[in-house]
Amino acid sequence: MDMRELKALEIAARCKIAFANGVWIVPSQSSGAKYSVTIGSEPSCSCEDFQLRKLPCKHIIAARLVCARDHGGKAPGVVVDDVPKRPTYKQDWPAYNQAQMTEKRRVQVLLHDLCRGIGEPDRDPAKVGRKPVPLADAVFSCVYKVYSTFSSRRFNCDLEDAHAKGHLSRPIHPNKVNTFLENPDLTPVLHSLIVRSSLPLRAVETVFAPDSTGFSTSRFIRWFDEKYGAERSGHDWVKAHAMCGVKTNIVTAVIIEGRDANDCPMLKPLVEATAKNFTVKEVPADKAYLSKDNLELLEAMGGTAYVPFKSNSVAGEAGTLWEKMFFYYSFKRDEFLKHYHQRSNAESTFSMVKAKFRDHVRSKTDVAMKNEVLCKFLCHNLCVVHQSHIELGIEPTFWEHESAEPPTILQMRRPVDAV
Repeated sequence: MDMRELKALEIAARCKIAFANGVWIVPSQSSGAKYSVTIGSEPSCSCEDFQLRKLPCKHIIAARLVCARDHGGKAPGVVVDDVPKRPTYKQDWPAYNQAQMTEKRRVQVLLHDLCRGIGEPDRDPAKVGRKPVPLADAVFSCVYKVYSTFSSRRFNCDLEDAHAKGHLSRPIHPNKVNTFLENPDLTPVLHSLIVRSSLPLRAVETVFAPDSTGFSTSRFIRWFDEKYGAERSGHDWVKAHAMCGVKTNIVTAVIIEGRDANDCPMLKPLVEATAKNFTVKEVPADKAYLSKDNLELLEAMGGTAYVPFKSNSVAGEAGTLWEKMFFYYSFKRDEFLKHYHQRSNAESTFSMVKAKFRDHVRSKTDVAMKNEVLCKFLCHNLCVVHQSHIELGIEPTFWEHESAEPPTILQMRRPVDAV
């Protein structure tokens, strides 16, 4: 039983919880405030905890306890028609279906076009022997293997098909792909390709949400849990920090540090990398990114950081940006939350990546695991660009637009069989 459940038991036992006008009125433990609570399949509460977490708070749990204790689990006098419906959003299903049915073929074409701009590293003329595999072929095979989610042996047929279509300049043995992933020189190339793959959406994205997520590995680690005084063990993980566009879920920058790297210091490099190619107007982020430096960084770039303040935060010095945002968060909470809730799109982005390309890595070495995670985000970007091409009519070009001007949005079109 966690702390919220313990507090809920105390509220249900000591406080008067009434039911009126279709909602439960639950008093606050620390003040004279009262919160409006609805329970059921779609619970809600007007308290800050629920508004930020969107998970049952102590007031919802307390209302459920009183409902089960005093009314047999059924709220008195509830009218079914008055139960609020969950908001739904329109989906362009014909365009979505078209994107899904042509994705695999188009991803190969987009990936080949992306890899053709990779320059070959200088080779020592004194070296003799077989020429190495071109870097463009190495990147293509690594990214395409991660996209397929196949093992090396099962991926062999896809490699042969890619060579037959001209996406690879030479046949490649599937075991070589694992060797490519272990090359540390591949890491900066993948970072640059993730940035390059996001450029077609420069004209669309202006609001970006940072967050971090972990991909489990085959390693196991042990740690001491200070809270419960016990030693625990579990899978090790690769922690990735990413900046995501909230409209299309495109990833504009990725940073992979240690598994215990904090989120707050990562905002600066993520925002700076994104601002090189995009106009950053808003950055909604969770409390882990709250700091004076991060607020001032976005202000200097002409944007606004919507980061909720912690329970022990104070206004600070008068006239500062920190004070301004603190009062905005405190006294205009509804308006603040409209901007802040765009942050949930970062969670959607990670769900898309993990659902399609798995939430774990096959590689065993540190470099290979890092490169494999970067390949997952690059695959995700290619899928997003392909879908945006069909739904928004954006031309998926990566290398033709080298100027600072963003690409124009073309008219809506749905190719019958895009090649």
